[in-house]
Amino acid sequence: MTADVKTVNADTPVKEVAGKLFDNALTGMPVVSGDEVIGIVTEGDVVMENANVHIPSYINILSSFLYLEDPDAVEHDLKKVLALTAEDLMTEEVITVDPEDSVTDLATIFKEKHINPIPVVDKNDKLVGIVSRSDIVKLLAKE
Repeated sequence: MTADVKTVNADTPVKEVAGKLFDNALTGMPVVSGDEVIGIVTEGDVVMENANVHIPSYINILSSFLYLEDPDAVEHDLKKVLALTAEDLMTEEVITVDPEDSVTDLATIFKEKHINPIPVVDKNDKLVGIVSRSDIVKLLAKE
């Protein structure tokens, strides 16, 4: 686990989010309000926001599928394409782990949930660290 967690606030501009991810070689980081994790933003979220999508064309193409697709998912994707802040990009349903969780538990979450990184929170839901797949690789390389 990395204890020195790089974070952003909900109102952090997307450009600053991208800069923090790049400058710190991160795949993602928590969006916080104080010490509470309210979301997570990843490289994939930033790429989606910067995709070269012509919005009227996108809506016209999707309009024939709206009844087949989940309208909430379509709205979520459009929100990310039009994002201005971390809050617009972030995933709100954040999977977190406890500091005492085992490496096996973490590996299972990474595999089954296809997420990276995972915030580490204490019993009071206070952010205390973050763990990524590369942390597990480093640990295994040292053994």
